[in-house]
Amino acid sequence: MRYGAGVAELAYARVSSEKQSLERQIHALTAAGIERERIYVDKKSGATTDRPGLRKLFEYARKGDRITVLTLDRLGRTVRDTLNLIHELDERGIALRNLADPITVDTTDPEDSMGRLAVLLLAMFAQMERTYSAERAAHARAVATAHGRRTGRPVTVDPDELERARWMRDQAGYSMAEIVKRTTIPRSSLYRHLPPRPEVALTAAGEGSMTTEHRQEGDQS
Repeated sequence: MRYGAGVAELAYARVSSEKQSLERQIHALTAAGIERERIYVDKKSGATTDRPGLRKLFEYARKGDRITVLTLDRLGRTVRDTLNLIHELDERGIALRNLADPITVDTTDPEDSMGRLAVLLLAMFAQMERTYSAERAAHARAVATAHGRRTGRPVTVDPDELERARWMRDQAGYSMAEIVKRTTIPRSSLYRHLPPRPEVALTAAGEGSMTTEHRQEGDQS
C-alpha cells in the first residue's frame, strides 16, 4: 500500500549481519529528507539474493520515485549485481542517488550520461576494494598461520571437559571420533586445545628411564 499519490522519496539500508547496526545509515538517510517509514532495511549479506527489505522496496517503488542509498555497494556485492539492479530501476523509470560515495550519483535526469558513467565507475571501484580487502585478509591469515598464531573466532572450551577428553585419550585409549561423541568439544577444538600426547618409549630403556648413576652402577656389577 502506497502512502499517497505523487513521487515517493524512498531509501534502502543494509548491513551484512544481525550483529551490525543500521543506525549510521538510517541517520544519514533521514538527514537527507527520507522518512524512517520509507527506509527499507536488510541485515543480510549482499552476496545473497534473499533480501526481503530490498524485495519489498522494489515491489513498492513506482515510476517517478527516487531511491536513496548511503553508498552503491549497499545494493549489491558485485559489479554485475549492482548494475543489474540499477538497470532494472532505470527501465522502470525509478531514479537512484547515493550520499557518501566519492562520486555523487543521481539518475533523476535520464539524459545525464555522466551520471550513468559515474554509476559504472563507482560499482567497479567498490568491487575492486572488496577484492583487495579479501586478498589482504587472506595474506594476513597466511602470515599468522606461518608464525604459529591462531586465526579465526576464539572458541571457549570447558576446562573440565578438556581434562576429561585428555584422560579418555591418554588413559582410556579412546579415539578422537569417540571422544567427540562423548564430550561437548568439537573435533577441531580437541586438536587445537588438547596437550600433546605423552612421548612413547621407542626403546626398552625408555620404560624405566635409568639415570646415569644407575647405569654406571649396573655396568660395574
